[in-house]
Amino acid sequence: MAKRAIRYECSSCGELSSSHLGRCPSCEQWGTLVEAVVPTSSEHTRGAVGTAAVPVGEITAGSEPMYLTGLPELDRVLGGGLAAGSVTLLAGEPGIGKSTLLLQLLASSLIKGPVLYVSGEESIQQVAERAERIGADRADLLIMASTDLDEIVDQATQRKASVMVVDSIQTIVDAEAPGARGSVGQVRGCANRLVQLAKTTDITVVIAGHVTKDGSIAGPRVLEHIVDTVLELRGDRHGELRMLHAPKHRFGATGDVGVMSLSGEGLQPVPDLSAMCLAERVEHVPGSVVGVTLEGHRPLCVEVQSLVIKAHGNPRRSAQGLDSNRLQLVLAVIERRLGLVLGDNDVWASVVGGVRLSEPGGDLAVALAVASASLSIPLEPDIAAFGELGLAGELRQVARSTERVREAVRLGFDRILVPASMPLGEHEAQLIRVDSMAAAVRSVGLVAPAVAV
Repeated sequence: MAKRAIRYECSSCGELSSSHLGRCPSCEQWGTLVEAVVPTSSEHTRGAVGTAAVPVGEITAGSEPMYLTGLPELDRVLGGGLAAGSVTLLAGEPGIGKSTLLLQLLASSLIKGPVLYVSGEESIQQVAERAERIGADRADLLIMASTDLDEIVDQATQRKASVMVVDSIQTIVDAEAPGARGSVGQVRGCANRLVQLAKTTDITVVIAGHVTKDGSIAGPRVLEHIVDTVLELRGDRHGELRMLHAPKHRFGATGDVGVMSLSGEGLQPVPDLSAMCLAERVEHVPGSVVGVTLEGHRPLCVEVQSLVIKAHGNPRRSAQGLDSNRLQLVLAVIERRLGLVLGDNDVWASVVGGVRLSEPGGDLAVALAVASASLSIPLEPDIAAFGELGLAGELRQVARSTERVREAVRLGFDRILVPASMPLGEHEAQLIRVDSMAAAVRSVGLVAPAVAV
């Protein structure tokens, strides 16, 4: 018999190496390479036999069959629902609400035929209690507690399930795959088997997956390439707001975001996220500014807060809900273009409501909040702002400006600071067009010690 080759596999990204290294050359993680046995060519099994090639002229053009899930925010992100025979990965931190969302999906009356929920972490009694709490009482909802992939595949085919949920992929074991439960080899092998099941039987498979501390999906990176759709559920575990978006979707666009609120009855859609984010806003307080940002394609008004105090020791820069590097850029522009000295102060910046400013359109709101806090001068409550800040202190145009203005007007903001390069149009609010950070500060009544022109 041919001798098996010994390789070292990264438990984080799945990279193979011929020798043991302290640091993975692919993902640059330390201490993640473990010994793995690579089978010889004679030990490799053939893949599933596919269908015969068909001339393109004989193929009926049309989209993949889709059906609604009954969850409006999930259907929004998926662009119309789940595709038959597709494989979807739902990733999120433990306790974020993945299991609840998946049970609500299976409980939907719009999904026809038997549905199967496979739990590798909880007992069937625990799953049944959650199902009763959220009202998942359909008669053909089948619950199975197992970690054996062969048993799971047999039950799915015998019961002729239309949709199967596996919670979670890290707990399932394939007897033919190498490694222990949750290892790179096991996760990859189980995912490949589930994809093969979906494509050969038209069973729609939804897999739950954990994420690591840095927010990436646990297991090999190839898992994201194996599945058809990747959904990420994010939010503060101590809060109610949850954001669902799709970084990968083979059956539609990936730009939209689903917004839900987690309660005892499950995940419910949020009808007006902007109003929710501004519900507890305190007016006439220095350091508070309303910015207009985007969540996917949705314009959203959020409160940006800042606190600037004298540092006792090394100055700190804290960013919650926004990128720390972006905050450093804004602070550098403020010091250079406005003359505000922040080097000996602690600067705190936060986005209220659990929303994250992930696009540059929030730069102007962050800068105004920091300037207001530093000068101890509050802004008028009817002011909103958006715009990208450049290193020269200039304000640049951002995407979907008209939709942002319309959202701010809907919430009652009468004066909106926008970049001077924003296209002209008819608006119901007073647009204050500014071409620089210095002009924006002057227009709202903030008087800096030395404002550069």
